[in-house]
Amino acid sequence: MPRTRHDPNHSSGKASPATQRATAPPAGGRTTRRRLLRREVPHTVGLLADAGDFAAMRGYRSFTFDHHDDYSDYLRHVEGLLRSLAAQGLHTTVALFDPDEYAEFCKEHGADPDTAEARTRFTAELAGSGAVLPYTGQPVDELLPLLVDEAVRQATWEYATTLLAGVGSCADCGEDIGHASFTRATETLNRLLDGAGPGHHHLVCSVPTQDEQLVAVLHAEVTADRDGPPRVDGREGLDFVTVLAAGLALGGPGGLVLRSTTEAIGDRVHGWRLDRGRLVPLSAAAVFNAYCTDADTGDPVAPESGVDYCPGYEVDDPTPHH
Repeated sequence: MPRTRHDPNHSSGKASPATQRATAPPAGGRTTRRRLLRREVPHTVGLLADAGDFAAMRGYRSFTFDHHDDYSDYLRHVEGLLRSLAAQGLHTTVALFDPDEYAEFCKEHGADPDTAEARTRFTAELAGSGAVLPYTGQPVDELLPLLVDEAVRQATWEYATTLLAGVGSCADCGEDIGHASFTRATETLNRLLDGAGPGHHHLVCSVPTQDEQLVAVLHAEVTADRDGPPRVDGREGLDFVTVLAAGLALGGPGGLVLRSTTEAIGDRVHGWRLDRGRLVPLSAAAVFNAYCTDADTGDPVAPESGVDYCPGYEVDDPTPHH
């Protein structure tokens, strides 16, 4: 039988080596594209806050660290992971991983807590709703307290918001007390900073509640020319106003301290107390006593040099509806 001559234009379903070289992507091209795409994917690393949380997670057999590892060793490994991700140019956030919340999450979603998949899923949830901070190359022992502070800040804001939502409406006019208190707190903050004048201002508002102590801290800068509104971090401002609003709405005790630093003048401290939904100015003597008394023991504390203890000034609406 005569041999059939090969027709180069006939497709047999398999490309020739020459055709493969012409149509295949360059060597490493697909890998390179995947590596570039990987840089577009944000990463979240869950971090255990202390040795107690680490011990709780060691109860799961699938957890990477066995009984031979301690918490400090765990932190070293986490820091190595964070540095490795940063070296690859990957954006990474760090979330506070709470074992109790993790167990509750697994129970609600029917997930096996003793699996890496469940831990990954929980960490992904934290990225959207939990306390997270971007990793910027700092040592993990510096990052951890910042992350804990962020978790406390978020929990405080959430609890204060819940309190405001549950206060209800005014029996006389039907107005939402929580909303009205938030508006009053915003106006009160403006009056506080306006009365403080130029300088750097540090404010602390403390409101005791049935379940916990709410504390919010705010830093603000007022320029000498008063050109524009005070410079206030948006997140800090929201937290502070929310806690102050909760204090106003609840009508219970609480307090607010403002410390101002101005060049060539020194520091000044003013104080107020929350009383039945109003912010009442303290006298200079009351401010001195509050600042110079140990809150835990009640023992006197020596006054700071160069600090002027001043009375509070009127910042609340003189005739608040609630």
